[in-house]
Amino acid sequence: MQKKASMASLASVVLLASSISLTGCGTGKETAADSKGSKDKVTIRIASINRDETRKAFLDMIKEKFPNITIDYNFIDNNTFTDVVTTQLASGGGPDIIEGYDIKWVKNGYLLDLTGKEFITKFTDNGLKPTNYEGKIYGIPTTGWFEGVFYNKDIFDKNGLKPPKTFDEWLAIHEKLKQNGVKPQAMGAQSWEPMMKQSMSMAFNEFYSKPENKNFDQDVQTGKRKISEWSDAFKIWDEMVQKKYLTQDMLGISYDQALDEFASGKAAMWESGPWSYVAMMKKNPNLKLDMFPLPGKTSATGYLVGGPGNPWSVNANGKHKDEVLQILNLMATPEAQKALMKSYFGPSFLKGLDNPELPAQYTSVKDAFVQGRVYAPWPYWGPIGGSNFITELGKLLQDHLAGDKTIDQVLQKADKIAADMIQQAK
Repeated sequence: MQKKASMASLASVVLLASSISLTGCGTGKETAADSKGSKDKVTIRIASINRDETRKAFLDMIKEKFPNITIDYNFIDNNTFTDVVTTQLASGGGPDIIEGYDIKWVKNGYLLDLTGKEFITKFTDNGLKPTNYEGKIYGIPTTGWFEGVFYNKDIFDKNGLKPPKTFDEWLAIHEKLKQNGVKPQAMGAQSWEPMMKQSMSMAFNEFYSKPENKNFDQDVQTGKRKISEWSDAFKIWDEMVQKKYLTQDMLGISYDQALDEFASGKAAMWESGPWSYVAMMKKNPNLKLDMFPLPGKTSATGYLVGGPGNPWSVNANGKHKDEVLQILNLMATPEAQKALMKSYFGPSFLKGLDNPELPAQYTSVKDAFVQGRVYAPWPYWGPIGGSNFITELGKLLQDHLAGDKTIDQVLQKADKIAADMIQQAK
């Protein structure tokens, strides 16, 4: 099954030493030679949905290796990232490096074709798959990402709780905390992301696990299968809304506010990933936390939402492509990948790189990695892949939390959006 192989590959690079030879991988000596290329001072603009602290060690490495290059790093909120970058690219400008990918950028000729570049051969097929369009590669992966539910260990211990193995156990945890006067879960539902991922994780547990759905991701991108087939799974997740564990006031809470709420001990749980760890510890150095996978109704382990990280793609109309390619060549070395993991922990997709064990704050998700229960399907959805469709799905779920749409109405509208995107692609 193609999907399971992909997930198993992700798990293996996180926890197991690869048996692939390092032959062909870049070395520090080779990169140093590259840095002797252009000596002209240039500024390279990078646009990303991730804040610069998640890339700090690698950005410092660029500064050291290429003293002629100044990095202008631009964080753009995920809610507006695609629109902002698209507008810039359409005007003939835009960043030199885009930490992101959109099939429309490829079709409009905005992204540089990287096929045949030596650094491409150093990454696994699984890592390159999200930017592979019609056999050509348009980006290289950063370290992979995963997202689960952080929980405050002190609050759990005080209330006699353990990480849930099933969704019913998770509901019971919410209820006990609520009865004990503790806010069960922080959520920044002002963003379209958290509900989209929580509900979709139920589909991983209850829909993707069935043999008849093994080719769903291939079929949905052609319109042969429909997103509304997730209805039963989404209605299980909807108990979170019906039981008032997710509430309308959360629609006014931002990501940063939810982070602060959890880090300060005002909520027992918060769904997020490694990118938030440093910020949480800065707010509360005494915070004791762990993470568990998003549980299913019948699953005994649950899923993490995740996959290859946002790729670094290249503006085809950029003025400093030579310098940009030097940076990407550096990124394809073990030392650079370790720098990326230092600032933002996640699996590397560089061939032959031994990945470290999970840090202590992710102890309770180890089994999910070992069993390959880490997945995000949208990179494999062709014309409805990328951020546009999942953004719309997330916004529809915001409407649901606000009481304006039922789950069936959400998914029926999602089907219509997907069909329109498929038709436009034709």
